Amino acid sequence: MARPEIYVSVDIEADGPIPAMNSMKSLGAAPFVLDPQNPRGWRMLDTTFKVNLFDLPGATPDPNTMEWWKGQPEAWAAATSDQQPPEDAMKAFKKWLLKLPGKPVVMGYPVTYDFMWMYWYLIRFTGFPAPCGFQGMDLKTMARDRLGRDFRAATKRNMPRSWFKGAPPHTHDALDDAIGQGVLGMNMLVQRLSAR
Repeated sequence: MARPEIYVSVDIEADGPIPAMNSMKSLGAAPFVLDPQNPRGWRMLDTTFKVNLFDLPGATPDPNTMEWWKGQPEAWAAATSDQQPPEDAMKAFKKWLLKLPGKPVVMGYPVTYDFMWMYWYLIRFTGFPAPCGFQGMDLKTMARDRLGRDFRAATKRNMPRSWFKGAPPHTHDALDDAIGQGVLGMNMLVQRLSAR
């Protein structure tokens, strides 16, 4: 019997645009499953993951990114407290992923950014393969499909408010934002399935 899919919403915060040259500061993840018994059609599992990481040796913060962070002091504090060595952080994350009761499929907004960081760090510090394989579900692409608009117009301000029902505010705290985009993704997915 095939293992069920677990939709793992991942959000990262970083001090620049790319791993290795820059450092991931924080990683948050929240798992969701489809659940026809739940009135929403989905539920979040009773486990989440968040870790803050020390900088990579030899990496340097990107000046433009750090200028942006100056305007986000609370989020910066949330991303830089209680830091762990990257190797310890990613081993703990991999262990958490492997304990999920199904096959993890990563969700992100945009998945290309968050997945790139998460995957690079997983392979660098825990080896190949990653528990999630190459599975990544892009919520912006899903929104474009459902809205019937150009990709660049598939932005949150153009999305129906119903897609955000139950989502916490977007704070740039990695776990808060992982939960929020997970709610968005599951609401879109359930709406699509019910329209079949």
